[in-house]
Amino acid sequence: MTTPHPMLAVADEVRDALASGKPVVALESTIISHGMPYPKNVQTAREVEQIIRDHGAVPATIAVLHGVPRIGLNDAELDLLGSDGNVRKVSIRDLPYVVARKEHGATTVASTMRLAALAGIRVFVTGGLGGVHRGAQDSMDISADLTELSLTDVAVVSAGVKSLLDIGRTLEVLETLGVPVITVGSNDFPSFYSRSSGFASPLRMDAPAEVAAAMKAKWGLGLAGGLVIANPIPVADEIPEAEIGALINQAVAEAERKGIIGAAITPYLLGRIVELSEGESLRANIALVKHNAQVGARIAVEFSAA
Repeated sequence: MTTPHPMLAVADEVRDALASGKPVVALESTIISHGMPYPKNVQTAREVEQIIRDHGAVPATIAVLHGVPRIGLNDAELDLLGSDGNVRKVSIRDLPYVVARKEHGATTVASTMRLAALAGIRVFVTGGLGGVHRGAQDSMDISADLTELSLTDVAVVSAGVKSLLDIGRTLEVLETLGVPVITVGSNDFPSFYSRSSGFASPLRMDAPAEVAAAMKAKWGLGLAGGLVIANPIPVADEIPEAEIGALINQAVAEAERKGIIGAAITPYLLGRIVELSEGESLRANIALVKHNAQVGARIAVEFSAA
């Protein structure tokens, strides 16, 4: 058993599960504060937590509240994250600042990974990964998610890389960093809203037990860092790549004209795509997160039993 870091506030349910070796699944909070509108964001967060419980694991939503990194949130804390407009988007670089100033922070994939690892949690479910932004050869805009995956021993279950990014270059960077990229049940690497991205998956596994075995093998060999577990959106919920691609291109062009860059660009693009798709992208986003929660919980159960 890993003893949680003393700077973390670990919810009783999560602490008890970790102490007894029960499966725990980490969840990020940026998707609550910056990924969906209120109150749909809080409703979805609660539903995702329940899905994880229904599949035999304990959910641990992670955020920084009043400067304290929290592993597992209650209903009031989830509602605060979803409704308070002053919650800062917090990646790795921002953690010291937000903790020192005792602010509220919604954790990204990178910072959630780091805090989950400090708590002793090895499986983390999110919506989509960050990566290499379009035009990064000029802007150098590359998500800290990729660096963190090379450093932190957590398996990240997602619906692939967010469609609005440069997926090909992202896969190349992950290869360079030595991060295993495993797609569940498909030879095609997914692209968030769509089951295919036009790129082949580097690796494929078909069962949670296989993924758990790969996690054990990686860390057992002393290979530091995480694993990308790409879980394609269900067929019934996907938006065809050609359809969503046109909307993404429009949103990206608008962001460029407005000069939106850095941490602000992903929330802007996701919100604009919701508008352009007349809500279809939000529906797909919610569906894929719930599907990821099912698969992530099953992997956590297998990993804890292996």
